[in-house]
Amino acid sequence: MENDKLGKVLETFSAIKGSSGLPRPVVERLILKEDYGIENDKFAGDELSKAVMIIGLKSYTMAEEQDILLEYGSYGENVLFDFDPHLLNIGDQLQIGESIIEITEKCTLCNHLAVFGAKLPKLIKNHRGLYCKIIKSGIITKDLTVSKVSS
Repeated sequence: MENDKLGKVLETFSAIKGSSGLPRPVVERLILKEDYGIENDKFAGDELSKAVMIIGLKSYTMAEEQDILLEYGSYGENVLFDFDPHLLNIGDQLQIGESIIEITEKCTLCNHLAVFGAKLPKLIKNHRGLYCKIIKSGIITKDLTVSKVSS
């Protein structure tokens, strides 16, 4: 199995138990657990196919170009990349450190994002983020290399 380098992790976020709303708080690391989700995340154990949400910097750039300035974590993501993961396909697997995640579906349009700007939901409808399931447990931290797992 060979891996193709895509980029790196810019930041990690978690919906820590007891927290609410957006932006998600920045965390030092995400501990991914197979068949569970992200340790200490309030959504862990719910929908395993949506255990991790990833997004690329492009989603923030698109908003900024329309004068909508967002703090990282505002889309509700767990991992922010320096590349656009929306160029990947459902079923693609990404290795980040020891962990492996698989893209399961595109995030649906979220009207609650309109609090940041009325145009935002439609503007980023195809760059809202991607849900992933955890294939292999591991820890994700800032600056880790992200590679596409190819068979």
